[in-house]
Amino acid sequence: MFKSDNATLEVTRDMSSPDRPMSITPLDMRQARFAKTMRGFDTTAVTSFLQDASDGFEQALRENERLRQEIARLDATLTQFRDLETGLKNTLVTAQKVADDMRENATQEAARIISDAEGRADLLMQRTQARAEHIEHEIDALRIKRREAESSIESTIAALHNTLDFIRGQDHREERLTPHPAMAGAA
Repeated sequence: MFKSDNATLEVTRDMSSPDRPMSITPLDMRQARFAKTMRGFDTTAVTSFLQDASDGFEQALRENERLRQEIARLDATLTQFRDLETGLKNTLVTAQKVADDMRENATQEAARIISDAEGRADLLMQRTQARAEHIEHEIDALRIKRREAESSIESTIAALHNTLDFIRGQDHREERLTPHPAMAGAA
């Protein structure tokens, strides 16, 4: 216990709570006056000590306040980073879901396109096969017509040949029977 301006101050510290506000300020330390006793301390030494102690205490309080502000600033920054991390995690989850959806849609679209292409290919193959069969029938029909035309031409040629032979045969007979007018004048 010590006296300050005729008031008694009690200094008690709770060591388990460093954040507990102190009841003594640096100003209290500077203005403290002690009663004089016969066997007391040297007042100059005590005053000098109290001045040094109050300067150190004031500096410690300022540093403590600066550190509290730094902690508050770092807590705010940490909160921002945690919020940013949460946002990034959400964005990554969303991006992954979008990528998965796009992959699934692309796979389904590719399967549909392949299925459509296979269906068109099968239809085109059937049409091509039917067209080829139709062309084969037309070729067979044209071969038959060609054979018929060849037979007809051969028959016509044979008939004309027979007619020509007949006419030549008739001409030879007549020549033997009647003299030719050009030959008759030469005789």
